[in-house]
Order: sequence, then C-alpha cells, then structure tokens
Amino acid sequence: MSRRPRARDLGLPFPGRPGPWNAITDVRGIGVGFKTLVGDGPTQVRTGVTAIVPRWDTPSLHPAWAGAFALNGNGEMTGTHWIRDAGYFNGPICITNTHSVGIVHHAAVRWMIRRYRAAFDDLHLWAMPVVAETYDGVLNDIYGQHVTEADALEALENARPGPVAEGNVGGGTGMICYEFKGGTGTSSRLVELPDRLGTVGALVQANHGIRDWLTVLGVPIGRHLPDDRLFSQEQGSIIVILATDLPMLPNQLTRLAKRATLGIGRGGTPGGNNSGDIFLAFSVANPIELPQYGTPAWRLDAINDEHFDRVYEAAVQAVEEAVVNALVAAEDTPTFRPCGAIVRAIDHDVLRTLVSAGTRFS
Repeated sequence: MSRRPRARDLGLPFPGRPGPWNAITDVRGIGVGFKTLVGDGPTQVRTGVTAIVPRWDTPSLHPAWAGAFALNGNGEMTGTHWIRDAGYFNGPICITNTHSVGIVHHAAVRWMIRRYRAAFDDLHLWAMPVVAETYDGVLNDIYGQHVTEADALEALENARPGPVAEGNVGGGTGMICYEFKGGTGTSSRLVELPDRLGTVGALVQANHGIRDWLTVLGVPIGRHLPDDRLFSQEQGSIIVILATDLPMLPNQLTRLAKRATLGIGRGGTPGGNNSGDIFLAFSVANPIELPQYGTPAWRLDAINDEHFDRVYEAAVQAVEEAVVNALVAAEDTPTFRPCGAIVRAIDHDVLRTLVSAGTRFS
C-alpha cells in the first residue's frame, strides 16, 4: 500500500517533538506488521490483523513490563489479568475484529512456540499473548469470521521496525471513527529528561465516537460536518497501545496507560457506553530473563515519579495525533450492514480549513 498523507502533511500543528518515523516504531526494537483482508463477493470482507512485537530483534523470549487500564470495558484485551498481577507480559500484541480474537490468539500462541522453541522445550511454559479487538460489522461480514490462523501468522511474520502504514490496514481495515472512515494510526514523542532522552509511541485502532463529538486541536469540527451521518449513538471502540524505552515500573506503566484516556478525550469522545476503550502501556527497558530462568532478585532501573509530567504529556499528545492520523490516512469504504452506503474518509481540505479557522467555531 502506498503511503497515505498524515496529519502533519496537512499542516495541522500538533504540539510536541515526534521521533524520526512519528510512529510507535520510534521506540527501539519494536516491529509492526499487518495482514489486510479485502474482498467482494457474496459477502464483503474488510478486516485484518495488526501485530506489534516488542523486542522484535531479540530471538529469545524476554518479558516486557506493562500496565493496563480500561476506561470503558465493552470490549476485550486478553492477558490483562496477568499483567495486573505480575506487571509484565511475554510475546506479541495483536489487534483484530471482535469475532476473531480466538483464532488470532491461537495463531499468536503457535507463533510464540515456534519463535521461542528452545524456551518452550526447556521449561513448562504457557503462552499468554495480548489480543485486543474492535467491532467492524458495519463494513465487514464479521459473522463470517474470515480471519484465519494463517492471516494472523502472516501479520506477525511481517512485523518490522520503520514507518508504519495507517488507515485501512490490518485490524483497522473495517473501522469507523467519529462516523468517518477510521482505522490504524500511530505517532510518537521524544521526552527530554535531566539524564536521558526517551521516546513514547502510540498505536491506535480507532473505531469510536459520533460526529458531533469530533474535536481536532481543540476545534469542534464535527458539528460543522453533518453530511453522511451513520449513527445516533456510539457503536465502536478504541484500542490504544503505548510503548516506551524509558525505564518504568509496572505501577508507573499502569498510570501511563490511564493517560490514553486524556489523549482520546482531546478528540472529543466521552467514552460512550457501547465503546471498549482499553489501553496497554509497556516498556522495553529493564530486559530480564524469563523468571523461570532468572535470579532470585530483580534489580530494575526506574524514573523518579517527580519527572513523569513530561512522559504523561508525551503520551497524551501521541495518542491525540495517532487518532487523527488514522482519520487522515483512511479511504472511503462501502458499508456491508446495512448495504448501499459509503463511509467517507474525512476531507483533507475541509479539515485543514476548519482547524485553521480555529477559535471562530464554538
């Protein structure tokens, strides 16, 4: 897929300093891969899988420290019970549609066993990957369960560092955001602390909101774009994955995950009843051996809480921009249920004009 425009290409003045790719892959060692399914026939297929692999360049299995938070729990993210108890997870993160969590989890387990075979042969290990979802049944035949194990494995095998595709790709292929075409979006921020320069990156699967709520850079543009409305109330969700290379403890990462709430809130959503607003934050710092191999004591580096405001600000900014990047990169898509309509991508020129007009709208 050719590169689609991004919010900054339109001149939208998002605050903060992004990394080189302005993507979650600006956090060292992270790979992102996609499998996009598009097909027309007796049913319409617009779905897929997005894979995020922490420590993509490391052949052995190392836990990633993590924290999770749900603003509204009408959705699924597997593995979070253990993350809340242990403070870490092993393996990849995958995002897909609501009815494909099982098959993607099955595939991710198979991928982990293959990739980290030596550890599984040596130890009584269990694989507990993170798999999250949002609902794409308006644009995709979700009841057909078209995602296969092979599709999920392909997304995982495709994971690479570098620039990340956005919009109608991977798990974001069939998603709707503020009644415009939504999908996959990403962004990053550099964080300058007294003793180091760190990165916070965000990747979202944006499938949330109704038109009247949409706000971009503080401008309530949704209420000025009444055409092609779809819903009277919210029917979707948003998954946010935050990654950093800064050393943070699990309780600190849980607090970081909570800041995704503020990032999506800047876009206008109040976190509707029908929305699964579920967030995960992880750090690639403090690599350790699997606990089954490890020493009796862990010695971890961690940032002083008093320096967290800049980290929180970076997360909020990256999430806000990632959602708009998903909107800007998306493409018009026909509806499947009901059939016969088009979910429009947001008009770039109109978006630019409304944001530039700024305070004239209230």
